[in-house]
Parts: sequence; structure tokens; C-alpha cells
Amino acid sequence: MLKTPHLLALAAGVGLLGFAGASQAAVTVLGGGMARACSAAALAGESAAKFEDICTQALDGEILSLRDRAGTYVNRGVLKLRRKDFKGSQFDFDRAIDTKPDLGEAYVNRGAAAVGARRYTDGLADINKALELGVEEPEKAYYNRALAYEGLDNMKAAYFDYQKAVELNPEWEQPKKELARFTVERR
Repeated sequence: MLKTPHLLALAAGVGLLGFAGASQAAVTVLGGGMARACSAAALAGESAAKFEDICTQALDGEILSLRDRAGTYVNRGVLKLRRKDFKGSQFDFDRAIDTKPDLGEAYVNRGAAAVGARRYTDGLADINKALELGVEEPEKAYYNRALAYEGLDNMKAAYFDYQKAVELNPEWEQPKKELARFTVERR
């Protein structure tokens, strides 16, 4: 009888990761001036409330395509998410999904918000949906899914998703740091 080696991934010192390491996926918006400024702020990693106000002005005052309106909700949600406003960001991601249900970035970010709020099962479902729909930066989805798996104590799945994130973006240091905490044993 052949024995198939099973990998057991163990994370060293998993005192559950804080949300600080979660990754957000902003959406490039080509629409009006304020929506574009909102997009640029989200893409640049901004988090100040003044940028959120720009997004709100775009949503309230600009004529946007459905994709740009949904993208602006995602971008405003990303700005909130960076400040750990999980409830507020989820509201925006929900609005984005209501506006354009096939926008993967809305699901990956709603999943990140759920993971940040320690609702790992909800986060996992949204991130899986995002991967199914397709996202511009899938490495962020795999990274966030790894965080969800760790929250659910599924270290093997977390390990493989961190590895996938590194494979997709070898220059990204955060998943490499997470992988360094793991010890892999063959069984």
C-alpha cells in the first residue's frame, strides 16, 4: 500500500493576526473628476477621511456608469477599511455589489472587512466568490483568504494560500513574512 505524504502546516505563534496585514483591492475609475480622485486616493493607499468625502461627493454629484459607481463605492469602502471601520466599509461593499454584482473587488474587500471583524466564515465565502468572478490582483484575495483560514484554524489551507500569493506576486513581502511563521512537516 502506497502512503501519500500529507503536509501539515503549523503556524508558529499564531496569536491571531491583527487586521493590520489585510490587503485591500481598489478599483480604477475612469469616470468624473471626483470619482477619479477617489480612485487615485484608494490606489495610493490613502486613508484620511477627506478622501472619503471626495468619494461621497462623486457618488452624490457625478453621473457615473454602473461600473464606476460600484467602483467608487469599493474605493470609499477601502478608505474606511484602512481605518478599521468594518461596518462602514461593509455598507459600501454591499452597495457596490447591489450596483454591479459581478465586480470581484467588491467581494474580496467585503471579505477582508469580515476577516478584520473576525467573521472568518463570512470572509471566506466572499473571497471565494471574488476569486470565482475574477479580480485584478488575485494575490490579495489569496492573502486575505489565508488570513480567514488562519482564523478558522485551517493552517494547511492558510499556508497554501500564502504560497499562492507569493507565486502571483514574488515582490510582495507581507505573504513572505506570514510564510516564515510556518513549519511544514511531511506525514
